[in-house]
Amino acid sequence: MTDSPDPAPDVRFLKILVTVLTGTMIAGLIVIIALFVIRFRTPGPDWPDSLSLPSDAGEITAVTQGTGWVALVAEGAEILVFDSASGALRQRILIERD
Repeated sequence: MTDSPDPAPDVRFLKILVTVLTGTMIAGLIVIIALFVIRFRTPGPDWPDSLSLPSDAGEITAVTQGTGWVALVAEGAEILVFDSASGALRQRILIERD
């Protein structure tokens, strides 16, 4: 039986490069997963528990939120602004139509 010769220095160098690349890719994947977890852990919006809509509001077509308020756009061309802490109606804004 003959002993197999040591691999050429170029092959040994390529094995080291592949091992380093594999480690780098694994570390990068762990960093990306950690960033997703950190990013999506932030608290969501502060919505009121309930909103009592006026009876003449009609159907709600859009919702938006600011600091301390929630606005609902009603089908009847008006914007209803509610307090986000209590859910009380703060303001009604009529939209003028052309």
